[in-house]
Amino acid sequence: MGAFPLVSGPRIAPAFRPHPSPLPKGKGELKNPALDIARLTVVAPNPRIARDSLPIRIPAHGGATLPVSSTNSGVIYDALKDAGVSIISALPETWLVHLVGMADDDPEVTLVRLNKEEEGVGISAGAHLAGRKSAMLMQNHGLLTSINGIVSLAQLYRIPLLMLISYRGEMGERDPWQTEGGLVTERVLDALGIMYRKMSDPALAARDIRQAQTLAESSLRPVALLLTRELMWED
Repeated sequence: MGAFPLVSGPRIAPAFRPHPSPLPKGKGELKNPALDIARLTVVAPNPRIARDSLPIRIPAHGGATLPVSSTNSGVIYDALKDAGVSIISALPETWLVHLVGMADDDPEVTLVRLNKEEEGVGISAGAHLAGRKSAMLMQNHGLLTSINGIVSLAQLYRIPLLMLISYRGEMGERDPWQTEGGLVTERVLDALGIMYRKMSDPALAARDIRQAQTLAESSLRPVALLLTRELMWED
């Protein structure tokens, strides 16, 4: 696992960098350049996203677009802030693009950009030992790659983890590569003994996040919130 470079100030330097320039004309340039999904690099010179912007539409399999809800992302982000979360770790992920942008713009929050999701377990463990609250943003496939860190660090040494997981591979999933993870997500959480809740109603987001954070801290264990298509999309 590579170390993060040291920088001055409260924010932690990202582990991946913005692409130095937009993609050349005719070389796959996106009409709405939020993320270059294939290369996992930012291609816009200033990709930060305001929560009152229109839903971002990212090209998907078969030429369709994914209308990610900026409104519901804002509700989730406000609930995280209200729960006292001040450190957020994340990788680029389509459904989480607004949440990551909000954290990046917020001077009160430290956003840690990861090379792989399992690194977020260590970030949250360090935050807990320093007396700060954190949240991990990941896709359910990222959860599957993080199991070793969750079991051998968080569960073994009783570290509370608040995990917000985009629940890909459910009904309506268009991307074939997302389907297998959806089949096993809940079964893996059950096998690990991790309490979880599916979030689909933005009106209940503040309650869900507050209760998940409370349980994680009282039990000193990981707790997962599954962000469903109903919550994260604007069809």
